Amino acid sequence: MPDHRLIFANGTLALREVSYDNEPVVSDPLYLACPHCHVVNRVPEANLVQAANSGQCHKPLFTAYPLDLTAATFAMHIERSDIPVLVDFWAPWCAACKMMAPQFVQAAGMLEPRVRLAKVDTEAERTLGIQYGIRSVPTLVLFKGGHEVARHAKAMGALDIVRWVTARL
Repeated sequence: MPDHRLIFANGTLALREVSYDNEPVVSDPLYLACPHCHVVNRVPEANLVQAANSGQCHKPLFTAYPLDLTAATFAMHIERSDIPVLVDFWAPWCAACKMMAPQFVQAAGMLEPRVRLAKVDTEAERTLGIQYGIRSVPTLVLFKGGHEVARHAKAMGALDIVRWVTARL
């Protein structure tokens, strides 16, 4: 039966699951799309906190910056991701969206790699706005396993975004 032990590796102390003979338990890999080339990558969970790069384009899988999604890339990042994705549905004419944009960037730095943050311009991607019933902007929608798990229609600060997401996972 697996147990948990504190292990010091690569300069960090972490709680790891180990088997009865104290060997680390190998967890299943996580699947997530690269923010640059949009190819789905298989990444061991332990590598998420390290500098994981795409197998296709060799660029970082996490940039601590929200990813711009289009109708062509939306499904790849939402449905094929094993980590939750928080999407900001916004519009260029929206003053509240413009005020929240730097807060959303700051939240990306705090939440990655546990959660990917993304943005959808509802003016450019009207079909996505209609498909997800976006009636006001900004609207934050949290997806997990390809399904919507929470929604919030109002601008928030970075710490409020982090608290809101954390409370729903």
